[in-house]
Amino acid sequence: MLVIRQISIFTVLMIISLLLAWGVMNYQVLHRKALVATDTVFEIHKGDGLDKVVTQLQEQGIAVNRFWFRLLAYRHKLDRHLKAGEYSISKGATSLDILNLFALGKTRQYSITFPEGWSFKQMFQAIQNNPHLQHTLSHVEFKDVMAHLGSNQTHPEGLFFPDTYLFEKNTTDLELLKQAHKKMVTVLEHEWQQRDVQTPLQSPYQALILASIVEKETAAEEERKQIAGVFSRRLQQGMLLQTDPTVIYGMGDEYKGDIKRQHLREPTPYNTYVMSGLPPTPIAMPGRDAIHAALHPEAGNSLYFVAKGNGRHAFSATLSEHEKFVDRYQR
Repeated sequence: MLVIRQISIFTVLMIISLLLAWGVMNYQVLHRKALVATDTVFEIHKGDGLDKVVTQLQEQGIAVNRFWFRLLAYRHKLDRHLKAGEYSISKGATSLDILNLFALGKTRQYSITFPEGWSFKQMFQAIQNNPHLQHTLSHVEFKDVMAHLGSNQTHPEGLFFPDTYLFEKNTTDLELLKQAHKKMVTVLEHEWQQRDVQTPLQSPYQALILASIVEKETAAEEERKQIAGVFSRRLQQGMLLQTDPTVIYGMGDEYKGDIKRQHLREPTPYNTYVMSGLPPTPIAMPGRDAIHAALHPEAGNSLYFVAKGNGRHAFSATLSEHEKFVDRYQR
């Protein structure tokens, strides 16, 4: 009886010792630095399995223990939920750090910025030049872009919100455009709901058109509502808008930095020196401030403005006064 009891005690002690040894080994393996030299970027490709990931980690000089890493990965169910993408692994990271990074799916983020006032052509070129995006629209014509986004609009100009967007490697250009378009729709709808009831604009799209003109006319925040006021009064009184940015947009690649008299007489849809009302589409990407200004034009009687040459404008209510300002600042 005593012998049996001693054997039982010995067995229990052996099991405890093995468990302790296993625990110590587990702790040491998980907390040992797997990467010593420098920060690195590790990419999991779509369809990569756990075995392949472990092999690639080791090939990249990241010293993870295959058995323990896989064992802990199975506990995290990473054998079924490995998120593809790039991961930034910091200097001194342990196997546990790497496992947690993969478990959270914290992939590396890239950014792209579309400034206020850019045309869709400039935006699309920036997307095409970005090496981290997956390009699926390279051969799609501008007139077909909105159809790919599921929109009933036929012209993409002005329909994307200027901002800085974060994305993972291999995000498609279409996904990025959808994000920028959705944000513009959200901002425009919110601003439209808060619009001045006296505005002559009849739709959110008209607001977008006017906002794009305001955006191109001035970068001075304090002038936006003043300029929106001038254009709003011109629309209400049936006057031509006579704004150079629309003429320039209508010229396209013909514009070489100067507008001549012949350009002001040419009857293009965007020549507001000839065509009445708003042009058919926006001419650029307006920011939130320009949209807000277009829907909250400043009251007053000014119908004209001219650039002073210092980024600001001189406003006037009569043509004679306007001519004096033109003589002073332009001639």
